[in-house]
Amino acid sequence: MELRKNGGIVIPLVIIGMMFFVVGFALGINSYIVPLLESALEVSSGQSYMILAATFAAFFVFSYPATSLILRIGYRKTMVLSFAVFAAGFLLFVPSAQCRSLPLFLLASFVCGTANTILQAAINPYATYLGPIESAARRISIMGICNIMAWPVSPLFLSWLIGKSIDSMSLSDIIFPFYILAVIFVILGIFVWLSPLKEMKFGEQEEDLEGAYDDGRTSIWQFPHLILGSIALFMYVGIETIAMASSVDYAVSLGLSDPEQYALIPSIGMVAGYVFGIIMIPGYLSQSAALRLHSWIAVAGTLLVVLLPARMSVYAVAVVTFGCSVMYPAIFPLALDGLGKFAKTGSSILVACIAGGSIVPLLYGFLKDWVGSQAAYWIGIPCFLFIMYYAYCGYRMKKPVSPRR
Repeated sequence: MELRKNGGIVIPLVIIGMMFFVVGFALGINSYIVPLLESALEVSSGQSYMILAATFAAFFVFSYPATSLILRIGYRKTMVLSFAVFAAGFLLFVPSAQCRSLPLFLLASFVCGTANTILQAAINPYATYLGPIESAARRISIMGICNIMAWPVSPLFLSWLIGKSIDSMSLSDIIFPFYILAVIFVILGIFVWLSPLKEMKFGEQEEDLEGAYDDGRTSIWQFPHLILGSIALFMYVGIETIAMASSVDYAVSLGLSDPEQYALIPSIGMVAGYVFGIIMIPGYLSQSAALRLHSWIAVAGTLLVVLLPARMSVYAVAVVTFGCSVMYPAIFPLALDGLGKFAKTGSSILVACIAGGSIVPLLYGFLKDWVGSQAAYWIGIPCFLFIMYYAYCGYRMKKPVSPRR
């Protein structure tokens, strides 16, 4: 591939890193909107977490169309289009606030989720195949730092721009900031359009994959390690979204002052985990070994959250996110390994599984209404146990599944 032969991956990585930051910033807005809607519209936690459901539902609906769009117009044009959709979504938040309408907020979140789907469908495989597949986890970890650093920036930026803490805000206060965000994202789209980012085609990726199977498989569903990896990714995204996007709401439920400041806690754990992954993978730990280790850490962190005294448990969320940190960087390449000509379809399936951020947090929201925010974290245990199974056994299941007769 041209990018690899010329060794020119630094500038593309910087540009892609900026877009990973954009993804995190846009998702981090949810952590601000969820508790705001609970107080301003007087809705339940389950209803307010429908904002996350709307955002991540777009990944299920548009992941395959987004992949088809890349094949049709290329990576860079797809990225530029995503910024335009983001701007439209942010503008929809204005009438949502003016009308105090939960359905309009859900629509605005779904449009932003659509933009996020389009952008992630482009930047995830781009980062994965920008270098050797064996070091993909390291590259995605670097991108993950860019992504996670942006999550707490959203609530802090909005609080700074508005000049109020979230517990003293009204819906009308967010109107001007969302106009500003729409303008910023239009400018970023223009920047990507004018950037020196080189085009990459799916066909090039497939030729470069080592160990791609050529044993007569005719369907993507004949790759068990991809199917199991998709389930693992679904569960991982769901739990990570709870840890990252509910941090402000969790602090509010505990009655802590300046709750938006607690958005930093899960990010600290995530960034520390990403740095660990960059140092250790692949020199000291394989991608699968790192996934096994972090699965154990995530289980331990979840137990700390639910068992520690409430005001201490908020800090244990950082242990959960440390465990989560290498899961996406490890699962994505492990699940794609050896797909050959099925790489583009496999990638779209994995991106679709980001919809786990829709279902699992919604279940958490309703559990919170029933048992409280702390006990609701028990939902993480079965998810992390399945990811642990994939890390030990699931990724090895690469023998073809015989089609039914």
